[in-house]
Amino acid sequence: MFDLSRSRGEETGPECVLQCCWWTLDRLFTLSTPVPPCRLLETDSKSLRSMNGSRRNSGSSLVSSSSASSNLSHLEEDSWILWGRIVNEWEEVRKKKEKQLKDLVRKGIPHHFRAIVWQLLCSAQNMPIKDQYSELLKMTSPCEKLIRRDIARTYPEHEFFKEKDSLGQEVLFNVMKAYSLVDREVGYCQGSAFIVGLLLMQMPEEEAFCVFVKLMQDYRLRELFKPSMAELGLCMYQFENMIQEQLPELHLHFQAQSFHTSMYASSWFLTIFLTSFPLPVATRIFDIFMCEGLEIVFRVGLAILQMNQAELIQLDMEGMLQHFQRVIPHQLDSGPDKVIQAAYQVKYNAKKMKKLEKEYTTIKTKEMEEQVEIKRLRTENRLLKQRIDTLEKGQVTRAQEAEENYLVKRELTTVRQQSEEATAQLEKANSTIRQLLLQQQQQRRPEESVLQLERELVQARLKEAESQCALKEMQDKILDMEKRNTSLPDDTNVARLQEELIGVKLREAEALTGLKELRQQVRDLEEHWQRHLARTAGRWKDNPKKNALSELQDELMSVRLREAEAQAELRESRQRIMELETQNQIHGNQLRRAEQDNRSLSDHVHTVTVQNKELHVQLQEIKRRQAEIECKSKEEVMAVRLREADNIAAMAELQQQISELEIQRERFKAQLNHTDSSQYIRDLKDQITELKHEVRRRPVITRPHSARRFSGRGSDFLAVSGFRRSLVRPPPLKPSSPPPS
Repeated sequence: MFDLSRSRGEETGPECVLQCCWWTLDRLFTLSTPVPPCRLLETDSKSLRSMNGSRRNSGSSLVSSSSASSNLSHLEEDSWILWGRIVNEWEEVRKKKEKQLKDLVRKGIPHHFRAIVWQLLCSAQNMPIKDQYSELLKMTSPCEKLIRRDIARTYPEHEFFKEKDSLGQEVLFNVMKAYSLVDREVGYCQGSAFIVGLLLMQMPEEEAFCVFVKLMQDYRLRELFKPSMAELGLCMYQFENMIQEQLPELHLHFQAQSFHTSMYASSWFLTIFLTSFPLPVATRIFDIFMCEGLEIVFRVGLAILQMNQAELIQLDMEGMLQHFQRVIPHQLDSGPDKVIQAAYQVKYNAKKMKKLEKEYTTIKTKEMEEQVEIKRLRTENRLLKQRIDTLEKGQVTRAQEAEENYLVKRELTTVRQQSEEATAQLEKANSTIRQLLLQQQQQRRPEESVLQLERELVQARLKEAESQCALKEMQDKILDMEKRNTSLPDDTNVARLQEELIGVKLREAEALTGLKELRQQVRDLEEHWQRHLARTAGRWKDNPKKNALSELQDELMSVRLREAEAQAELRESRQRIMELETQNQIHGNQLRRAEQDNRSLSDHVHTVTVQNKELHVQLQEIKRRQAEIECKSKEEVMAVRLREADNIAAMAELQQQISELEIQRERFKAQLNHTDSSQYIRDLKDQITELKHEVRRRPVITRPHSARRFSGRGSDFLAVSGFRRSLVRPPPLKPSSPPPS
């Protein structure tokens, strides 16, 4: 919430707010009607001198008098005439004399012309939305509760807004509600009510609504008040860069103290200094804002920092906050001329501001990309957590799958042994074939060798069929194991999974290289076989014995090819086996880690249950002690009440005795009127001594608890002690005049 305790401004009433500003153009009306104190003309000596110089072309001159009041009245008349001409010839002045108009606005707009000039500056005098205002007030807005809550905080010391349910609060609510219905994206934002309140001090609510709509649309205020407040972040970035460039020592001090720009400057941009400066100063700055835009906020903000640089460098964060809230507003009590003059000595480069805007947009886009990446990582993290939960839930099925994996592993070992035996037999067959070929070349009996080769060929074919059946069984089992492994859950420990994956990939690469070598060998054998066929193509026309030998050689070469293919398939099956072993190892590691987690969780649960039992025992003991204390307190209360009853009875007795003594005193006074005074005094003294002895013989009640009880009631205790003193030491009787003889 903004600090409004120092927003001291001129006093305006409802009758001044609802007064139409066009009436003020008639000079006769203003001269005949006294101006209320809330509408004093805000001009300074410099602006009045410039306005006085503008009358040289009119042919009339002002006669300066000796009194300051007559000079002021002439200057005021001069400013009225000048601004009246500007308003009447607005389009021409705005087009041809824009620089002179800016100079006049910087020197201050007269208060009675402020409403119409503001409307002309923002082009809000003929807006079609003005006709919709009454219809908007009949509708309901979702921001009504927020607006009602913040209305009491808007200018709480101002006469027009400080009373609850007053006219000022009602029209402020109407304007804010209407805008929240027009611009539903912005709705209502805290801080915009101060700008609307300033507008309502100058013009009726319909015109204030139109001006506020123009300000939001054309003066960057809508971007400032959006829920994202992206424009405010841009302004803070630009302002901080200006401080770094023009006040480097102060910027370093702010960074050392972690004093961010938004901690003191956000309200400057959101309310155009209306909550930070006195109201006359803020109104003058708002005049320039209506003419030049947000540039004046940058200039005035940097001028304020330049004026207070020496004091701010010597303060810490809390001291700087106090300085911005308490000291700076009082520096401007004398008027806005000094700070406005300093503001226009500040260097302001529009191109540099555009460049900073581009830098800020690039930074924001990078931040948005980082946020998207963070969201993606969070979703992945959530998915990993869900997978961890599924792993924790599927521990029972893992044990069964581990048993099945163990059985499959045993079957794989047996198949592996069978495949090794088949390869050994194939190697033996190959060696025998080579030997037979040598024998065939050496011996002259080719028929026996042919028969031997046929028998060996039949055996090799049988072994090949067996190995193919075994390979098919192994492939089926591998496919089943792959399906089971795909159904198994993933590992929770990503680092170990990565290490295992690297190892698996390395083994897979080795296997692939071996497989490639085997395939290359097969291709070489095929090429060799084709060459052999090409060489032996012309020999088939020889005798049948030679043809049978060549057929046997062909069969031998085909067996070699099939052997090479079988070796390649065996290599592939071995690769599959290695993959399945690595997966089994991974799942075994998962099971071990899950068991360790379960053990740690069970230990934690055990310790927690033990702690709960101890706490339960302590709680029972505390309840028992509390019950004992309550019983003791009840007994003490009963005893105190009994003592109070005794004290009350004793007080009643004492009061009765006092009343009896007073009756006796009255009786004695009556007797004094009829008897001799000396005799009466002697009798009275005797009665007093008897009463003293009687009072001394009575036991005095003194109890510590009753005294403690009466210590809380000081007046009652003093009263009882006073009664005791009156009994022990009765007051002397007033001597009456002796009776007449």
